[in-house]
Order: sequence, then structure tokens, then C-alpha cells
Amino acid sequence: MTTALHEECPLRREGALGVHSLDHFRLAVPDLGEARDFFSAFGLDVRATGGGLDLHAEGEPHRWATLVEGSHKRLHSVCFGAFAEDLHALRARLVSLDIEWQGASSEDSIWLRDPAGNLIEIRAAGRAAPREKSLYSEWPAASALRGATSRSLAPKVRPRRLAHLALFTPDVSRTIAFYEAALGLRLSDRSADAVAFMHAPHGSEHHLIALVRSDGPGLHHSSWDTGSVQEIGLGAMQMADAGYRLGWGLGRHVLGSNYFHYVRDPWGSYAEYSAGMDYIPADVEWVGTDQPVHDSMYLWGPSVPEDFVTNYETAR
Repeated sequence: MTTALHEECPLRREGALGVHSLDHFRLAVPDLGEARDFFSAFGLDVRATGGGLDLHAEGEPHRWATLVEGSHKRLHSVCFGAFAEDLHALRARLVSLDIEWQGASSEDSIWLRDPAGNLIEIRAAGRAAPREKSLYSEWPAASALRGATSRSLAPKVRPRRLAHLALFTPDVSRTIAFYEAALGLRLSDRSADAVAFMHAPHGSEHHLIALVRSDGPGLHHSSWDTGSVQEIGLGAMQMADAGYRLGWGLGRHVLGSNYFHYVRDPWGSYAEYSAGMDYIPADVEWVGTDQPVHDSMYLWGPSVPEDFVTNYETAR
């Protein structure tokens, strides 16, 4: 499926230096068994590896997350993929910006911290981001004659890939400037100093990361791509049936335009079913906006839970 704007989208933006994908994230949780139950119910392929768990889309080789055991839930790191031929120039730019590297940096991997303290890796890696707008159907029918199937025959929802992460930061504007300068990300839209959304320059969904104001670093949610509002609704139902009833949705966001349902995980953060996200091709000059929070958080849906933006990594 091509984007609505272009028959063929270039694979990279000419003259732009920056990462191309959100590759994976690493999260510490207090109970790996509890994590396996949650993400398996969510529809991901959870694989045991090296004392932890890896999260994959069903039957796919790419690892989207690694979970390890810790004393409490804590975002360990976020990895972004870059073209191998760009890594030297990215490294040189970090030197010119006087950004301090972390000890694990190597020839094909750079580690650094964002202004909030979140640990970031830039790695030479194949592209994991979609090259065009993700295939989306408004409401797929069960058959040509019947629009819905029996509830007992409803298929299990299995997200296709990691779509984006929302990270906590005490200073949204400063963190925007860091990701622009260090990783080449671009501002898509923001709501004052409450939240901002950033995309990669080489063809990207509306955001690879969201930055949410808080009192410290952490993970607010991971978002996972599905193909329809139907799948989001079915996903919400399968999680409720598995005992995970707290969350927010069904609704539609304004910034990014995606339909959503957030499911609260056992540690106070969220996993989001998402569909229909806006896509920014590599040859489009996106003009970002700054919109009031009350007018841009969601177009329709239930009221936002009171603790939706609580950072439980610092609140503990």
C-alpha cells in the first residue's frame, strides 16, 4: 500500500542525517512470569532468552523489546537504528555537540543519555520502520455477506510491530532539542510543554517517540500497530477477558490521528493498540503545530483516567 501523497516514496531524505527507526527497547520488571502473562495476552510472541524475555510480533524475527528482572519496573534503554554509512557522521556530530558517550559505545553502536537521563543507543541496523503508511481497514468484514463473526469465533489480535514509545521527561523543550541535534529526529507536533511528538527524517509515522512531561525519566507506554478499529476493539476485549480491564479507550487521537486503546500493565505503564497513524514520507516537509492540550489529546473517546500521566517509576 502506498501513501496517499506519493506513488513511490524515497527510502531516505536527501541531505538529512539522522536515525531511521525505533529498533527496540529494554525494560526491567519485578516479575518475568507476570510480564509473560501480560504480553502474551496482548498478542505478542514472548520468547525466553538469556534469563529474560524477548517480545516479537507473531512469527516475526525482529525483536522489539527485551524484558529483564529487576527490583521494580524501570526503563533500561531505547535503541534507534541508523544507516551504517551514517554512523561515522553521527558520531562526529555528537563530538561537535560535546555530548558525552556512555562506556558501552563501540564501532557500530553509540550509547548516550537524553536530558531526562533515559539511556539511548544508536546502532547500525536494518530499517525496522515502515516505508509507507501501514495497511489499514476501517472495519474489515467477516465475509462478503456478514459484517461480524460470532464472539466465540473472533480471532486473537496479534499486533504487527512496535509503533512508538512515549518517554517521560522533566523538560519537554530541552529534550526535543536534544533529539533534534543528536539523533536528527524532527518535531511533528506538540501541546505546549505537556507533550511532544517526533518523527524520523527518512520516511516515518507521525511519531517514533512521544515526550511526556513528568518529574523524571521513564516509560509511559509502548504502542503496537494493528490493522483496524475492529482489531483494537477485539484487543481490548481479549485483555479484559484475561483480567486486564484498566486503561483508556476506545478513542481517536488528534495529533497522529491514530485510533487507540491503552491497557494498563501490572506496573502502572501502558501498552497501546494503535491503528491508522499518520505517515510522513521522506520527501514531505511536515509543518508541525503547537496545540492546546484540551483541544488535541483526543478527538473522541472516554474521559482520560486521572492518573494516566503518572510516572510510577519515580512515584514509587
